Amino acid sequence: MATTEITEAGFEQTLTENDIVFVDFWAGWCGPCKQFAPVYEEVSGEHPDVLFGKVDTEAESGLASAANITSIPTLMAFRDQVLVFAQPGAINSTQLQELVTAVKSLDMDEVREKLASNQNPDQN
Repeated sequence: MATTEITEAGFEQTLTENDIVFVDFWAGWCGPCKQFAPVYEEVSGEHPDVLFGKVDTEAESGLASAANITSIPTLMAFRDQVLVFAQPGAINSTQLQELVTAVKSLDMDEVREKLASNQNPDQN
């Protein structure tokens, strides 16, 4: 599956309609973004069960701002509408493959439990 352009208007729907979503925040003038793009595209073709989206931070500045993007490229991963990974900087193909595998293998009940306990530190 090729990568999909994501807009601010369609972002929420993209997360709702897909179990796992990776999002590459990029810009056309960004050298590291251009280097990362073919890696991202290649890995996307190997995981048809994952949606690989791209957000052009120049065209979608509102979405980039809402996502607190301060450096590009920034890669985010969502599983069941929960942000489970966010990191600026380009990574290589092996690292991206490992990340996809890690996100697929997450125990989401455990993730939600940890999130809930972090939001309610008084409860143990």
